[in-house]
Amino acid sequence: MRGRITIALYNSYDPNKFREPHRRVIARTGGLAMAFGMNLALFGFPIPEDARTPAEIAEWVAGTTSIGGGGEYFVQLAEKGRFSTFPYPSKGFPPQLGEPILTTSKPDEKKRTSAGEVADMVKGGKSVMLIFGIGPHGVPKDIAAIPEYHMDVTGGGFSLETCTALGAVCGAIKSKLDQ
Repeated sequence: MRGRITIALYNSYDPNKFREPHRRVIARTGGLAMAFGMNLALFGFPIPEDARTPAEIAEWVAGTTSIGGGGEYFVQLAEKGRFSTFPYPSKGFPPQLGEPILTTSKPDEKKRTSAGEVADMVKGGKSVMLIFGIGPHGVPKDIAAIPEYHMDVTGGGFSLETCTALGAVCGAIKSKLDQ
């Protein structure tokens, strides 16, 4: 039995006010998660108090975007129980989301892994969580130190725009899973 893959978005933008970049990346990632059979988890996003359940959050985001089928893919993801939100992690990520893997253009050489190795983990039954820093500074150093694995999808240290990186990582791992 295959493990699960969760795309984890770590909010490095404004932790107090929900902004347009938050909305856009969530809607885009909801589409990727649906397309590639992955789950979605948000860390540290300032979700409004009146949007409590995953479905309410998805409806709220979808109601204001044209991305990802007008947010419909994100709503479908939430309705299928494949979307969750969490506060910022302090000592570690929730273990139920799988082995944390930091996606970065600057991997720690001792922690480096590849899309093929991640796919092999999943094929072997291990669930994984792919962590993406959302914002100009990515994931803070103390959070980047938590995962045992770091993955550079380019293999050459090329820094990609967030949504480009999301698509490249998800597509590369899905391709390896299908081989």
